[in-house]
Amino acid sequence: MTQSALRKTDVPAGQLDIRPLQPTIGAEIHGIDLSQPISDAIRDDIRAAVLQYKVVFFRDQTLDHDQHAAFAGRFGPLYTHPSTKHDAKITSIHQISAEDSKTYLADVTAKALRDAYHTDTSWRLVPTWGAVLRAVDLPERGGDTIWVDAGLAYRSLPDDIKARLEGKLVTHDFRSALARAGHDYPVVAHPIVRTHRETGEKILWVNFSQHPQILRLELSESQELLDIVLDHYKNPEYQVRFSWDKGSVAFWDNRAAVHYAVRNYGDYPRVLERILIADEPLYADL
Repeated sequence: MTQSALRKTDVPAGQLDIRPLQPTIGAEIHGIDLSQPISDAIRDDIRAAVLQYKVVFFRDQTLDHDQHAAFAGRFGPLYTHPSTKHDAKITSIHQISAEDSKTYLADVTAKALRDAYHTDTSWRLVPTWGAVLRAVDLPERGGDTIWVDAGLAYRSLPDDIKARLEGKLVTHDFRSALARAGHDYPVVAHPIVRTHRETGEKILWVNFSQHPQILRLELSESQELLDIVLDHYKNPEYQVRFSWDKGSVAFWDNRAAVHYAVRNYGDYPRVLERILIADEPLYADL
């Protein structure tokens, strides 16, 4: 191990260089080399930062597939997504590519695609809790990703809207994309206002890429409320926007944030690689 690597990995517990980007969401973590093993104490510090800031970013990292999986695996079991291209050796690594997006979003309207704020694997009864995404092939400009503090979005709602959403379920329908990959899964409905099981924070939790509909409401009222949620997601005061560079890594909490990929880079074959971290099967919470 080089002296540079030693300096990066031997960070004392509680002394990570964490630089918040926005008041409630987003922070960059510096001075650590994710290609090297991390201690339990550093793992816990990173997890605490993810819980506090919803998404954290690392710059100037050089990770191969084994190192990517080793880092993500320190935070829980790795999940293999059924509808994306996998690494042949490590199936939990899968591509997030501009070309593949055209396939799994083929049935999403142009308007819905423009509004596709989402969280990963919300179509499952027990969604994955975390995601570690690293840049692989980037356009010269463009291709940012936006994350939204879904807790702040909820807190900013008028009280009468909170009351109308309380106890309501919203659908997450990923069947068409799964079917194209030879898989099947029923339509799932989750509470539109969820309580984060670790922080206790109430969050607005809608996946606008998966045909949401609020159950037991007239379609017009469902759409009215979904439009209000979407308007909150789009509010820049609740967002952090990250510009990717070579060596960038993002780690976020799927239970606390939604995100949006900015598709402003033309036909460039932008590629990132993501690993999802499975959550505990807390059936009492389903």
